Amino acid sequence: MNVYGGAAVKGAERISVTELIRKESLRNLTPEINTDEAYMTIPDVNRPALQLTGFFDQFDSERVQIIGNVETAYLMTMDKPQRRARYAEITKYPIPCIIYARGIEPDSCMVSACKEAGIPLLSSLRPTTELEGEIIRWLKVRMAPMITVHGVLVDVYGEGVLIMGDSGIGKSEAALELIKRGHRLVSDDVVELRRVSDESLVGTAPDITKNFIELRGIGIIDIKQMFGVESVKDTQTINMVIKLEEWEKDKDYDRLGLKDNYTEFLGNRVISYDIPIRPGRNVAIIVECAAVNNRAKKMGYNAAQVLYDRVTANMNAGGDRKV
Repeated sequence: MNVYGGAAVKGAERISVTELIRKESLRNLTPEINTDEAYMTIPDVNRPALQLTGFFDQFDSERVQIIGNVETAYLMTMDKPQRRARYAEITKYPIPCIIYARGIEPDSCMVSACKEAGIPLLSSLRPTTELEGEIIRWLKVRMAPMITVHGVLVDVYGEGVLIMGDSGIGKSEAALELIKRGHRLVSDDVVELRRVSDESLVGTAPDITKNFIELRGIGIIDIKQMFGVESVKDTQTINMVIKLEEWEKDKDYDRLGLKDNYTEFLGNRVISYDIPIRPGRNVAIIVECAAVNNRAKKMGYNAAQVLYDRVTANMNAGGDRKV
């Protein structure tokens, strides 16, 4: 653990095979092995093709090993003593688990070798490539650097909007209005941010507060119970940050939006807007407009730039006129 911008940066250093079994609904072919004590420490997988031929240099044994049709077909070209010897070689290494894809049944030699070595042997119905991709994606999210921030995360028209601001400024109330307008809650009060790539931050809710919103004067509201399953979402990429602040009469606020401002989390920059709050302003509609405008910018249309170009062109045209 280290500290980033005053917040503790955490990330799962290891994940038990039991969690992977639950996540992927895998069939455990070696139930006598305690998968709670088998851990994955690398967010990647390996297909042991070369190892099955007897080549073990640079063997990524610390990764989940996946065996598909190609590996199985090759193994079946060997006689039983050869396969037994190859399995014994592979299972000498500290492998977290071995998964057979496509519902392929491993032969008895592999089952025996895994039991002797204490390596969980699992089976999945997924196609091999699909299984690889999903496990890698899941492990990278779970093991990514993570910080917690104070705010509310909502999915607005597909844009992940992180609403931040001082306590009591109206973040939860704005989120509730957005939910009533058909948008989805990811997390209220505390948001866990994970850096899954150089470009992407993913936000989730802590398990203890998932689906709940706190409204001052009312208390805790279960959004899923009140508005249905379509009103909540488990994870969301962070696309923009909206910072709510008290209106200050003498403060100079951005009126055009020509210059983009950014907030940085875990080394990734996210476009940010400062929204002043005063009586009569409908924060939910402002957030909706900001989300739609941000989508338009990503698609190549910038309304502020279009207006600026029009004004510039009009001024130039007026300067060219002869008096």
